[in-house]
Amino acid sequence: MLGKRLRIILMLAMAVLTLSGAAMAQQESKAEKQKLFLDGARLWPVYCSQCHNARPGSQFSPEQWDIIMMHMRTQSNMPAKDARAIKEYLEGGL
Repeated sequence: MLGKRLRIILMLAMAVLTLSGAAMAQQESKAEKQKLFLDGARLWPVYCSQCHNARPGSQFSPEQWDIIMMHMRTQSNMPAKDARAIKEYLEGGL
């Protein structure tokens, strides 16, 4: 009887730890996205505004932004990290 209760308690503890770990990972992901957005806001004028007017992020789908950013990254010799940040900024609204 004690063994069964102990197993149940251990299973519940593992479930709680798993859920809290997932919540922490989600918060880290959100913080990472916020940092990328802010970096993109800082980098957009450096790479993009020299040739392009500002456009709303909703003008293109995420898949279209992927293609556009791949092309623009090649044209401007932009590092991948900067391209990811600018894409996050563009998709987040400009």
